[in-house]
Amino acid sequence: MNTETSGILYIVATPIGNLEDISARAIAVLSSVSLIAAEDTRHSGRLLQALGVDTRMMALHDHNERDRAQQLLSKLESGEDIALISDAGTPLISDPGFVLVREARRRGLQVSPVPGPSAIISALCAAGLPTDRFAFEGFLPAKKGGRCAILERLVSESATLVFYESPHRILDSVADIAEVMGADRELVIARELTKTFETFYSGAASEVLQSLRQDPHGSRGEFVIMVAGAVKDAADEGMEEADRLLKLLLPELPVKKVAKIVADITGKSKNDLYQRALSLKEA
Repeated sequence: MNTETSGILYIVATPIGNLEDISARAIAVLSSVSLIAAEDTRHSGRLLQALGVDTRMMALHDHNERDRAQQLLSKLESGEDIALISDAGTPLISDPGFVLVREARRRGLQVSPVPGPSAIISALCAAGLPTDRFAFEGFLPAKKGGRCAILERLVSESATLVFYESPHRILDSVADIAEVMGADRELVIARELTKTFETFYSGAASEVLQSLRQDPHGSRGEFVIMVAGAVKDAADEGMEEADRLLKLLLPELPVKKVAKIVADITGKSKNDLYQRALSLKEA
């Protein structure tokens, strides 16, 4: 593919609420491209009208992305520039666009991000939870069984966990977090970010659940749930390094010898390391 003659696929972030959050570059790109692929053309049409942008649109959503992607790729290959937008925020983050972007990359086409609003980052930066490591898990499953299974898998995760949630499931999801991860697990929920009724709820999971239930608006709007990471037991601190050493030495040396060497290096109990080494050897 000749990238000098092909068009550019712009991934354009749009406001998650406050229209003033749109960047000057985003407006310029949306005005200059030949086509805008939008998740919902009616919803995006109101945004473009407010911005004074009259570029034509094509719908690209979960149900038609594979078919529409081929049309858009053909246009890109013929030299047209195209912008991809979602209903709000940064495209592809729990929104359509993956199929299109992956195939565009595979074909050697230029894909260029136009950064801007993101509910995940907006929520995290104001939540007061650790942000050095976080794991975005998208939407939790709609049914309790699937939801609890995901939460149980993540209960020991030490990174801050981030979920999106819809208004009709927010109470059930927070109740399940309190049940599976503990009523005392620290929780922060952002509702209606950058909008008139932007609200943050924070505290122990049980307290946040109570706050949502007491707030007449607590089940309205768009939600970002942030769960503090699990605190590791003191006994587990540093065991990652010990396990790494055990795995390196076990193929070469007897278990007892390995346990003594790793104990000398890490300061951990030789007996504990011996039992751990046995478990690793049998695994």
